[in-house]
Amino acid sequence: MLAKAMRSLAVPRAACVLRRRFAAPREAAVSCAHQGGRWMSTTAKPDSDSELLDAYSRAVSKVVDNVGPAVVSIGVAHEQGLGSGSGVFFAPDGYFLSNSHVVGEASQVAVTLADGRKMSATVIGTDPSTDLAVCQLDSVKESVPYAELGDSSSLRVGQLAIAIGNPFGFSSTVSTGVISALGRSIQGVAGNMIEDVIQTDVALNPGNSGGPLVSTNNKVVGINTAILARGQGISFSVPINTAKWVLQEILTHRRVRRAYVGTFCQVHQATAPLRKLLRAVGAPGAATQQGVVQVVSVMPGGPGHRGGLIPNDLIVAINGEAVESVDDIYRKLQKVGQQRTASYQVSSCCSLWLWWLCGSRCA
Repeated sequence: MLAKAMRSLAVPRAACVLRRRFAAPREAAVSCAHQGGRWMSTTAKPDSDSELLDAYSRAVSKVVDNVGPAVVSIGVAHEQGLGSGSGVFFAPDGYFLSNSHVVGEASQVAVTLADGRKMSATVIGTDPSTDLAVCQLDSVKESVPYAELGDSSSLRVGQLAIAIGNPFGFSSTVSTGVISALGRSIQGVAGNMIEDVIQTDVALNPGNSGGPLVSTNNKVVGINTAILARGQGISFSVPINTAKWVLQEILTHRRVRRAYVGTFCQVHQATAPLRKLLRAVGAPGAATQQGVVQVVSVMPGGPGHRGGLIPNDLIVAINGEAVESVDDIYRKLQKVGQQRTASYQVSSCCSLWLWWLCGSRCA
């Protein structure tokens, strides 16, 4: 029967065997074409671009559905007039994160929830050094929707990021982009340097400050804090790991207690040649180190200056423990406690151990 059918269609046997043996998946089409005296098989590719766009849209919509209800609009009255910003609940009993420059010196702020309810909130504490603030609703009769805080140390450049906030009073506005860089240092509104900041190309505007930067797994990875006014597509967020440490300090002590080094630092990716150098100087964790902290400048008379730190030093360990970010330095300095001294391993193309008196201050 097959031979008879082939003769009736005047199609070479090889062409039909090719169709039967190399059948394409259901979503692709296979056809036989005659070119240059030979029969060839052509396969039509699926529309992958539309599938990628659909996946992108689903990811963003899922984030908005899960995190959007936890985002609040903040209004503050001060001497210069009315100010506004955003915040995000991180606990069901009405605690939320925002920016220090949003709440300012106010003790009370007005809050509008995503469902339209208007409430007042008390400022529990602020930390101008990281431009973060912790507040709580004054009267919580039932649990509020809250967002899960993620892990900013797992972020990678190029990763999708979603911001939710209230720019210019337009509530629950969503904008998307990618992580452009990690470990940036920027000057805060108060004039201080904010270190280990996330840079994105997410569109932020006045009113977005204090709102969450969210990854596609529905977890908050940063708190939006600033934009570069003279540029486009350059926005900055405080890493959520820094925020978690700050909120723990504020909830426990109503202020942030921190030892300080008196340096401005920048984080760089640990490349293969740099890891080789770190292994040569005996740095802990050199084989798996993802980042290194470079000293950009040193505060005259500060603890770091007294200990011998100079610009371009690479801080690779504290008390024998590897450091990969400015966050690591903050956390490890808190372990110093009443000991008041810390051992720093610094790489200036050689191994150098510095002992210095660790200063402390309260923000």
